Amino acid sequence: MPKKSASVVRNVIIIGGGIASHTAALYTSRATLQPLVIAGIEPDQLSTTSIVENFPGFPEGINGPDLITNCKKQAERFGAEYMDGKADSCVKTKEGFFEVGVDGKKFLTRTVIIGTGASARSLGIPGEKDYWGRGVSTCATCDAALFRNKTVAVIGGGDSAMEESLALYKFAAKIYIVHRRDEFKASKIMQDRVLKLKDKIEVIWNTLPTKVLGTGKLVSGLTLQEVNTKKERELKVDGMFLAIGHTPNTAIFSKLIALDEHGYVVTDKRSRTSQEGIYACGDVQDPIFKQAITSAGTGCQAALEAEKYIEQLKATGKY
Repeated sequence: MPKKSASVVRNVIIIGGGIASHTAALYTSRATLQPLVIAGIEPDQLSTTSIVENFPGFPEGINGPDLITNCKKQAERFGAEYMDGKADSCVKTKEGFFEVGVDGKKFLTRTVIIGTGASARSLGIPGEKDYWGRGVSTCATCDAALFRNKTVAVIGGGDSAMEESLALYKFAAKIYIVHRRDEFKASKIMQDRVLKLKDKIEVIWNTLPTKVLGTGKLVSGLTLQEVNTKKERELKVDGMFLAIGHTPNTAIFSKLIALDEHGYVVTDKRSRTSQEGIYACGDVQDPIFKQAITSAGTGCQAALEAEKYIEQLKATGKY
């Protein structure tokens, strides 16, 4: 497909390279809106996940990178245009269009669909990146079944850590919750649910992981450091689940649309933001579910709303 000039006003620009963005690209391309997808330069969460067993339609599961590749190919089949690069600005012009900046280039569009996701916070310790997707995970709902009858560690002390532990409880043989303080910050009801499950769950207080150990292929353990004494020891585990929060990738939109107190895009039930013509989908507007299927669903919503908005522009002579 021939690339358009940057001076051309496009119908839709989709920012992000996850399943929400690919779904939005599929729907807008099938609507002949010829979307431009700015896919980013960092891999999305699914692209770093091994087997995905909870996405409908794949009874034997599917590799995360294969799922993303297939979604992109499907959108390209209907005319979606993809470009690598990271969007570094997004502003509204005097003419009422939106200008998206990418590596020094400017692109004009009538609508923007934000699917930039939320990046899981990491510890930054040795071995963490090496075993990402090979025992290091940020989603128990996604990966808990892979650790059936195995030993795992959950890192964190908030509600997310409690939720991860409860999801793992159904599968794992042993769960260690490693927390840097001597008390959880999670809500009392969530703490109570976890702490009563002493048959499988053990809390290691005042402790931080300092290194992820492995066989070269999979995680085999952690090096732990006691916060007060600085003493280190090794803990044998088959997996480490990070539950220390996510950071939504919304910095370039902060002056254009409403964000909540944690930086997530505020949307209504139809994926519409506070700025007419801008829509958001996936983890960038979802701090709760953070699942591939819910992301795909909001990608569909955002696309249909963008299509409807463009039809309104045409009907009112503002196109």
